[in-house]
This record gives sequence, structure tokens and C-alpha cells, in this order.
Amino acid sequence: MIIQGNDPTVAPSFSLQNRIMRQLWNWVWLLLFRPSPRPFHAWRAALLRLFGARIGMHVHVYPAVRIWAPWNLEIGNNVGIADGVTLYNMDTIEIGDYSVISQGAHLCGGSHDYNSRNFQLTAAPITLGSHVWICAEAFVAQGVTLPSGVVVAARSVVTRTLDNSWTVYAGMPAKPIRKRNQHDK
Repeated sequence: MIIQGNDPTVAPSFSLQNRIMRQLWNWVWLLLFRPSPRPFHAWRAALLRLFGARIGMHVHVYPAVRIWAPWNLEIGNNVGIADGVTLYNMDTIEIGDYSVISQGAHLCGGSHDYNSRNFQLTAAPITLGSHVWICAEAFVAQGVTLPSGVVVAARSVVTRTLDNSWTVYAGMPAKPIRKRNQHDK
């Protein structure tokens, strides 16, 4: 998907088709998604599905969520994504059942290789297990997998895959601070 070895100061980093689809999505987001009333979750889910998102049942994506590429998004059942969340999904973002992403959180699936001559654009998937809670204004970097039951505390930064399920992580970088009760669902 990302064009390799180009000079991004004079050439695009993505194919023409990708850029056209993102522009169409931006217009749909601006005119139909963003101004929709808060309770219209089914409407927003339908718009996301129209652009290729795979979305489960009882999903609440609020109107001020920014999604870079709906076709790279997979959301399980009973998931809530709050206003102000950024899903920068240059690669896939998968969100497991019963997960919550709180206001202002940023899941960043793209970056740059700072050692390359052209700051080559890079992307990697982000995967959240079930019952994960990304708290307010937390940051999750590309290539990260979070196992089931993980809580990432407010304003924490996750730059690597976390090992322990049903654990609360906090800080920069996020470190385990306590265990969490496991749920049956």
C-alpha cells in the first residue's frame, strides 16, 4: 500500500486509488458521519461498512471519531469508541469484543523510518483483544498487540506489545501496575 523509496516532498506516498478513496471517505465523514446525532450509532456503522469496515453488533462509534481508512478497520461486538479518538489505520486495526476506547485516545498505525534518507513511511497493524480499555488520551503505536483484559491508563504510551492479559498498564512507556479481575464474557 505504501510506495517505497519515493521522495515524499515531491511524490505521493500512496496509490492514486488509495488517495481517491480516502478523499471520498473524508467527504462522507465531514458531511454525513461527523454531523450525525450522537445516538445514531447504526447510521455511522453503516457508513463505515459502506467503506469496507468489518463491524460487529452493538458497536458505538461516536461522531467525532477520526478514522483514516475504514477498509482497514475491524471491530468486534459490544465495542465503544468515544468522541475525539483517532484511529490512524494505515494498516489494520482490530478491536476485540467488549472493548472501550476512551476520548482522545490515539491508535497510530503509521510512522516514519527516521534512519532512511527519505523518512520512509511505515505501517503495521494494531490488535486489541477482548475486554481491552484504552483510557483517555492514551497512545498506542504501530505493531502493538494488547491481550485480552488489558487496561491502558489515561495518557499512557504503549510502543511495544504487552505480555500480560488482565493487567493494568500505566506510564510512559506503559508498565504493569496491577492485575485486573477476569470476566467470564
